[in-house]
Amino acid sequence: MEVPQDKATLSLSRLRRVFYAVSGIVVVMIVGTVGFHQLEGMNWVDSFYFESMIATGQGPPIPLTTDGGKIFASVMAFVSVASVITALFITLAPIVSQLWREGIEGVEKDAKSLERDLEEKRNEEKP
Repeated sequence: MEVPQDKATLSLSRLRRVFYAVSGIVVVMIVGTVGFHQLEGMNWVDSFYFESMIATGQGPPIPLTTDGGKIFASVMAFVSVASVITALFITLAPIVSQLWREGIEGVEKDAKSLERDLEEKRNEEKP
């Protein structure tokens, strides 16, 4: 079974979007993990855990001890949350847009059908 060209392009486009979204999150997670490891002296697992908690908007799980670490955490909080939200929009926007269009088309089709039914009913009632 051969996939139509526009379907294959659509699938490739979606895969590319997912790749970019995941890559962005991975880069942010790496930068955050390395930053907390260097600035706060955390071990790698704690650094990764700390960054993942910030990236998901749950906040810092353990208190920071250095001013540099606190400033870095503040900046990473904005960057991390923004990257996660952007990744969601990048991957979900085409799907939501398609569903929206299909919903609007369905409503328009139903409205035209109702208009036809009403017109037929009016024509039947006229002598």
